Amino acid sequence: MDVYVKLKSAGKRRPVLNNTLYTLPDDVATLRQLIAATVRQEVAAYNSKGTDNALVPFLTQAEIEDASTVGKVGFGRLYSEKKADPDKAVEVALLGFEDGLFRVIVGESEVVELDAPLTINEGDVITFIRLTFLAGRLW
Repeated sequence: MDVYVKLKSAGKRRPVLNNTLYTLPDDVATLRQLIAATVRQEVAAYNSKGTDNALVPFLTQAEIEDASTVGKVGFGRLYSEKKADPDKAVEVALLGFEDGLFRVIVGESEVVELDAPLTINEGDVITFIRLTFLAGRLW
């Protein structure tokens, strides 16, 4: 099933990523399964990048301008050969949701329970909103 995923941060005006096409397994029936499937795709993409061995790294003016619209200019390279563990990444993402670090909206409705039945239709927009602390200390 093809859906669009949008990532947002509460303190930013623009989305970090515009609607990005994701293909989810057809058996995704809960928010827990949705988060797990999304995280596993991201980990697979990260692990497939590989390390960079460029002798003279550089960015073109167009790449700098594109990156500056997002707010971070960098080479986008991996300097470590260590691969991410998909199971650990899913565990951390689920803990982050339980701790209230991000919210998930499917279509126009916020999903608040990890194991409640979830209906996702072809072409739905799924928005992940990362919440940030604005000021002060945690304790």
